[in-house]
Amino acid sequence: MSVFAIEAQSSETRARTGSLATAHGIVKTPVFMPVGTLGTVKALSPEEISACGAQILLGNTYHLYLRPGCDVIDIFGGLHGFMNWNAPILTDSGGFQIFSLAKMAKITTDGYAFQSHIDGSRHLISPEDAVDIQLRLNSDILMCLDQCISHPAEEKQAQAAHELTLDWAARCQKQMQARNPGQNLLFGIVQGGMYPHLRRLSARGLAELDFPGYAVGGLSVGEPVALMHEMARSTLPLLPENKPRYVMGVGRPEDLVEMTGFGADMFDCVMPTRNARNGQLFTAFGKININNSNFRTDTGPIEPGCTCYTCQNFSRAYLQHLYRCREILAHRLNTIHNIHYYTTLMAQMRSAIEKDRFSAFRDAFYNKRRQ
Repeated sequence: MSVFAIEAQSSETRARTGSLATAHGIVKTPVFMPVGTLGTVKALSPEEISACGAQILLGNTYHLYLRPGCDVIDIFGGLHGFMNWNAPILTDSGGFQIFSLAKMAKITTDGYAFQSHIDGSRHLISPEDAVDIQLRLNSDILMCLDQCISHPAEEKQAQAAHELTLDWAARCQKQMQARNPGQNLLFGIVQGGMYPHLRRLSARGLAELDFPGYAVGGLSVGEPVALMHEMARSTLPLLPENKPRYVMGVGRPEDLVEMTGFGADMFDCVMPTRNARNGQLFTAFGKININNSNFRTDTGPIEPGCTCYTCQNFSRAYLQHLYRCREILAHRLNTIHNIHYYTTLMAQMRSAIEKDRFSAFRDAFYNKRRQ
């Protein structure tokens, strides 16, 4: 039985809405997943995250495996119980974090051998280990272990990464079937660098394995925005029509709008939370920096008409005061607004697709930014 159902389709673009069934509830797509790397969306409680409209969170296998460790999370029956979040959770495999954070990381056909960035301890995570760790976290959606490469990369390097990722995907799937986890879902990840023919091979090979869902990895790794969009535009249609399509680590509002139009269903990015802690806030009219001196006596909210808790209760002047004084509340209130902005943007796109007005929505989205 399929876990994903397409509910509406744009007649002018590839945008679509759908329902993704997980063990912890239905996720309406297209959807943005706030990043809770260490089992928390920084600065917010689970109740606040839910109030912002978030349907599903992302956790990180690498970080949670190292600290607090699976033995601690096992006590609570998984990550849901540990962090008191009763809605769906997706965990990434940890491949990107090993690639970018770990000391002396070495990749072989066996997996990633690395030293912890925390204490220097040595570890080896194989594709099978990546599945086992994520099952102990009891995430609703698990990601296959993949090889990440930076940009630019030579074609030979990109081909090797694609081939190893495909081999690891088959091993992850075999381990998943052996563990017989029930409702936990395993997604495959397309790699291939910025080479369309390699991405075609990757997508074709993964489709033959018949995963419940698929992700486009290896984007937003230093390439120009136009190239990133072109890779997404050419790769997404190669993935099975009746399965959810997840673009990993991409998160500017403009990217979400464009890639939804290309047929993407799921997104994640640290941008709304990280930028909030740095005083950058998202609005329908573009980004603002709350530290701007113009806001010192501004009695208005971050964004007129916004229904988030922050905008309903606090002024730009107060938020600037908190930020300049380095008050913890500044991080909390800014993050609430940014997460609410992202979830509202996704809800607006779902509504536009259902009404078959996605192209008009896209035009209005950019017109507001030009004002």
